[in-house]
Formats: sequence, structure tokens, C-alpha cells
Amino acid sequence: MITTKCKTWLKIGGLALVVVGLLGAMIGYDRGFREHPQPDWVTATPEMRFKYGSIGAENDAGIPYWIFYVLPRVFPEKLTQDGKVIPGGYAALGVPWEQGRELPTGFTKKKIGFDRVANNCAVCHTTSYRESPDANPVFVVGGSSHTTNVESFFRYLVDCAKDPRFNADILMAEINRVTNLDFIDKLLYRFFIIPITKKRLIEREEQFAWIYREDFPEWGRGRDDAMNLTKYFMIKAPMDDTFGPTDMPSVWNLKKYVWDKGHRMNYAGDSHDPYSVIMDSALGLLGAAPADKADFVGQVQWLKDYLSELPPPKYPFPIDNAKAAAGKPLFDAHCASCHASDKTGTPLLLAEVGTDRGRLDSWNKGAAIKANQVVKDMGLERRGLVEEDLKGYVAAFLDGIWLKAPYLHNGSVPTLRDLLEPVAKRPKVFWRGYDVYDQTKVGFVTDTPEAQRVGTRLDTASKGGSNQGHEFGTGLSATDKAALVEYLKTL
Repeated sequence: MITTKCKTWLKIGGLALVVVGLLGAMIGYDRGFREHPQPDWVTATPEMRFKYGSIGAENDAGIPYWIFYVLPRVFPEKLTQDGKVIPGGYAALGVPWEQGRELPTGFTKKKIGFDRVANNCAVCHTTSYRESPDANPVFVVGGSSHTTNVESFFRYLVDCAKDPRFNADILMAEINRVTNLDFIDKLLYRFFIIPITKKRLIEREEQFAWIYREDFPEWGRGRDDAMNLTKYFMIKAPMDDTFGPTDMPSVWNLKKYVWDKGHRMNYAGDSHDPYSVIMDSALGLLGAAPADKADFVGQVQWLKDYLSELPPPKYPFPIDNAKAAAGKPLFDAHCASCHASDKTGTPLLLAEVGTDRGRLDSWNKGAAIKANQVVKDMGLERRGLVEEDLKGYVAAFLDGIWLKAPYLHNGSVPTLRDLLEPVAKRPKVFWRGYDVYDQTKVGFVTDTPEAQRVGTRLDTASKGGSNQGHEFGTGLSATDKAALVEYLKTL
């Protein structure tokens, strides 16, 4: 028989258990899920927000900060480029990294229970250039991240997670060397954060299977395989043999795209408008449906508004005005019919331009229909992807063309001056991703010893890498070509 005294102790014990449970739940929420705003400096200016502001990717795609921090210390041999180990940690991947900043541009840090690192749009849309090898880099938001090796970063995270050394003992030992976590965080990292992160990263391997194929060339610096990323991540399509590498595009002055004028977005015109492209790109970074739909839609709208008004950068070096003036009529005669007319911003038939068709083959109507349904099922609205098979590439707007090198949709021609040569005379092999600017040819230096050391090798005979087509203006004299290039600097 339970006495009154026993009943009292049972009540006290039960209450204590409830209190302990509540405290445990509060601590678990606070250290595992409570979302904190980013510091004020991140949103102090629109440019800073674009470069470092969270778009919500930390929830599902974020890497715990201290794991991210120590990976290059534990696994330096897994940072590779063109099959070779590259020293220097994440900086060796060519990410634009401003002096004094904790993380590269396009890498966000946000505390959701614990600090997490993810990406935003700036990781693919921030350009750097230098006037000379000993000059400091200039960073231009909205431009192509031509130096960043995205593929190597993707592979690095997966390769680290697959290594037996990715375990709590080894990672915690390294974390303890660089910071002093409190008791609760040490427990969370050891028993929850590290094992869960390992599992999540290994799960990505199947979706990234095609970037491990030996019959596919590496993307190299400044390129990705955009529509295959969409196929394998958004609609989870089975892997096929298509490969369509493309340059990271510039995203300034997006108001120039007008949907009801027939303008289309992306290199192959597979999306209707800037809002749709930004939303789909952001969903790719999130890797899942947004945790907060209203906040996500607000972020997409802010990005669309900001990038719509972001002006293209002016050419920062001296221009020969007389030579540029001589190039204007040459532009009107040889370039304007596609790049300054009603055709601009609209898809042209592949036969008109004749460039590599790999990007077209990597996407189709069926994939567009499925992707649109996936986004609709998330409760998100946008005009979306064009539900028709692709026929060619968009006639590009040329605002800020001086900073969009390398050229053609797959970045297979290093400079504007090279683009004015017949295919047979264009460079067949060059190195992408070096940021010293070539003011004469208009593009980046691609063949010096330093460019070869830093950059990634592009062989135009490789799959998806052909420099064929777009042989407009190739019959001009050397003098006229120089004048035309000088004029293009002014756009």
C-alpha cells in the first residue's frame, strides 16, 4: 500500500522529471533550432546583403560552422583541381574573398541553434579582376564568378564525409584546437552534429554522381552544369549522358529583360523572367522547400528588385575614344542586328549561331514540366521554366561585356579579340580563372605561367567545350577588329 509520504515523493519526483524534461527541451531548442538574426553589418547596405545575407539555405543545406572551419585542416589532400592537390584551403578554390572577411563572398553565416555556413547568389555572381599581378583584386557584385571552382567544392564536401577520419574524435580534436566550445555544444557536436552532417553529406553523393564520371571533363573555374543540377536535384531525374557546361552569367541590370517582348532568361532561353530564375536558383541553394515560405518569397523579391536596378560596371581602364568611335559603325554593321535590336534577349536558332549544342541537349520540355510542378507543390508561384524543347541560344545583351569573359555560353573563347577570329585561329587550349585583366584583347590573361598555375585547363575539343560558331566579324581587318573591340569596352 502506497503511503501518503510515498505519494508525496512520487509527485515531487514526477514534477522534477517534468522540469528536467522542459529544461532539456528548452536547451535543445535553443542550441539546435532557435534562429537568430544575422549581425547588422550584413544588412547595412544592399551590396553587403547581396554578398553575405542569408536566403535561408542554412536550414537544410548549411554546414555547421566549426566543421566547415576545420575540414581543410583535417583533409587538405582532398582539395583538388584538375586532378592535383591545391594548397591554401578554401581560398585555393578561387572564391572571391575580401580582405578582412571571415568567409568568402557568397558564403553566409547564420545561427540556427548553432552557427551554420551556407551559400547565397553571390557565390556564383561576384567577379574579381586585377590590373596587374601585383595589384589587389577589385570585386564587382552581379558579375560572373569566373574564378570559383564550384565543382571542386561540391566534391570536396562529399569526399571528406566519405573518409573514415570524418568522425567525432578527429574533428572534435581539431575543433578544440581552434575554439573553446562550452559543455553543451561539445556534446551536441560529438553526438549529434558531426554524425548527422556526415550522413547528410554522403546522401549528396548520388545526386552528384555525374560530376565523378571520368568520361565528363571537369567544369573548371567559373562554370557549372546548370540544367543537370536542376534535373538531378529538383526533379531527381535518373542520370543520363548529357553534359552542358556553362559560364556563370552576370546578373546586373535585370530590368532589361521584358517578358512580354519575348525576352527569355538563361543561356538557352529556358526560363521566362528574372523572378523565376532567381527563385529557381535560390531553391537550388536551399536544397529543399523553404523553411519559411513568406521569408523566402520576400528574399527572392528583394534580390529581383536589387539586381534589376544594379548598373553594369563601367570599363575601369583608359579607352581610346577615337578608336572606339571608329568601332561604332563596325558594331552597327556586324553586331547590332542581334545584340542591339528586337532579337536581343530572345532565343536564336542554333543554326544561326552554330555554337556547341551540349547545353541544349541537357534540358527538355518534360524536365521543365516536372520542375514547374515541383515548385508549384511547394506552394510557390512564378512564371517558371518554359515548357517547350529548346532550339537555340539567347542573343545576349552586351551591357558590361568587358567583364563577361570568357565568351560564348560555355566560356570557350578567352577574349573578345579571340572571338573575332575564325574558329580555326581561336585558342584551342587555355587556362580559366586567373583574374589579371588583358586590356588589349579584353578578357583575362590565360596563358602565362601564373595563369596556368592558378587556373583550370580548358580543352575546346572536350565534351561541351567546343569554341565553334559565332563567326561574325571574323573577316574584318586587324585594324577594324581593334576598333570594334575598343568600342565594346564602352558598352
